[in-house]
Amino acid sequence: MHGRGMGTHGRGSRKKAKKSGHHGGPGMAGSGKRADHKKSLVINLYGNSYFGKQGVTSRGTKRDTRQRISLRDVELNLESYIKKGTAKKTGEKYEINLDKYKILGSSKDYKPKKKMVIKAMQASESAIESVKEAGGEIVLK
Repeated sequence: MHGRGMGTHGRGSRKKAKKSGHHGGPGMAGSGKRADHKKSLVINLYGNSYFGKQGVTSRGTKRDTRQRISLRDVELNLESYIKKGTAKKTGEKYEINLDKYKILGSSKDYKPKKKMVIKAMQASESAIESVKEAGGEIVLK
């Protein structure tokens, strides 16, 4: 009798299969595609992004690491920006410092309600337009 009911999975004595060599190696070794017994460990440590391919690029291609944020998210997070110190209110306008971000325009239906002066690395044309319509501006680096 072999298999799960036996408790030894066809290896003979239970003592033989106790060490890490029978689990694909110590630590993360053997935690590839088919290592279901180690998946829970890997997912707890690294989340779901550990498995699977991450896209195909040629060797010289640099990955685009710019951070992007939509206007809607900027307006929704205004209070937290003020608490962090990246934004301050001067008169009617909010001055927001997002110089590591590219500002993207939200959907066509969305119009910013608050006047904002945003300092950013880059911005899309639609974002610049909709901020101007609301009475603010985007200052690019």
